[in-house]
Amino acid sequence: MIDAPFAFAGAFTGFVVGLTGVGGGALMTPILLLLFGIAPQTAIATDLWFAAITKIAAMQVHKRGAGVDWQVVRRLWIGSLPVAMVVVALVAFGNSVGNMQWLTKSVGVVVLITAFGLLLSPKLRSLTRNRRVTQPEHFKKFQPAWTIAAGALLGLLVALTSVGAGALGTVLLLVLYPLRMTTHKLVATDIAHAIPLALIAGTGYLLAGMVDGRMLISLLCGSIPATIVGSLLARRFSSRWLQAALALVLLAVGIKTLW
Repeated sequence: MIDAPFAFAGAFTGFVVGLTGVGGGALMTPILLLLFGIAPQTAIATDLWFAAITKIAAMQVHKRGAGVDWQVVRRLWIGSLPVAMVVVALVAFGNSVGNMQWLTKSVGVVVLITAFGLLLSPKLRSLTRNRRVTQPEHFKKFQPAWTIAAGALLGLLVALTSVGAGALGTVLLLVLYPLRMTTHKLVATDIAHAIPLALIAGTGYLLAGMVDGRMLISLLCGSIPATIVGSLLARRFSSRWLQAALALVLLAVGIKTLW
């Protein structure tokens, strides 16, 4: 049986993901924690699957697979996937699983970082673009290593909080590839990296019995139609203004989660 409140929450988050391509984990996990009082481990575990399936739906509508920069994705995976596996193993199968309310605070911190990253992304991109142009050889020499390190950071954050793969991932890609990433390629590459990362981390939590299947189905019943509608409407709005609005929402959510 579909739980209407969860379906409405899924619809809201799915619509935002469809419009902006980001924000699934950053919105859904705090909603589950703050509005529904779901245990942190269950909220994070269920949201990983929710975000992955919702983004698959968004990718199909936008046909974003054709714009993926697979070289960048592979570099991110080298860093993110092994780290995510280790973190999930420690969190899901550790002895202190029952005493992990600190995860709520971790989610709040990552949401705030994501919000500031979205707000500052134009300035950060401008700074790195100047460095890319003035010191091209030096910049390109360290680009692969920086990308792997960025992937490791995202793997840590996503496996620990389910937040960061989309919104924070796009900011990092803009900083690391200021000339290479067009808007279309940026979103496509970020989603291509985020979906397997969420699935791998989510599988660990699923094996540990932390995913709430009934809640997930209710969330998806709301999110998938809303994601399709949001994706169809996305071309009518400025992506920058949408992301700025999302950043302000995340800022409020992050503050509420911490305090």
